[in-house]
Amino acid sequence: MGKNTDMAQAVNDRWFHSPTAEREMTMADQPGGTLKVRDLTPEEVARGLRDGRVVLVDVREPNETEVERFPGAVLVPLSAFDAATIPAPPGSEIVFACRSGRRSVTASLAAQEQGFTYDAHLAGGLLAWKAAGLPTET
Repeated sequence: MGKNTDMAQAVNDRWFHSPTAEREMTMADQPGGTLKVRDLTPEEVARGLRDGRVVLVDVREPNETEVERFPGAVLVPLSAFDAATIPAPPGSEIVFACRSGRRSVTASLAAQEQGFTYDAHLAGGLLAWKAAGLPTET
């Protein structure tokens, strides 16, 4: 595993195995700082995409996105995650997505640990997106 993959795994372990109900954790390099992830609904993300305000970053693996994907999403698999590779036009909001919402939280936290302010994810992931009747590509 590479350095960024190791960081994503460490973030995942701390986030999902944390006894803290609010799912916050202290950043090692910023005393007193916390990492937080905002839940966005499928409708909020779809509206942001339509308005050109959102860059949707799908952190699922290529074998998953070959089967079904979010229209217009950028693929940055969690297995090789590096937030620096995400295209972020000025004024856009980066929103992470995955199948169910777990890996997208991990990606957001890893990005924040890398110094980026990407704190939003699609709550419920592709499952919620489809349940809301939003389109996918195959």
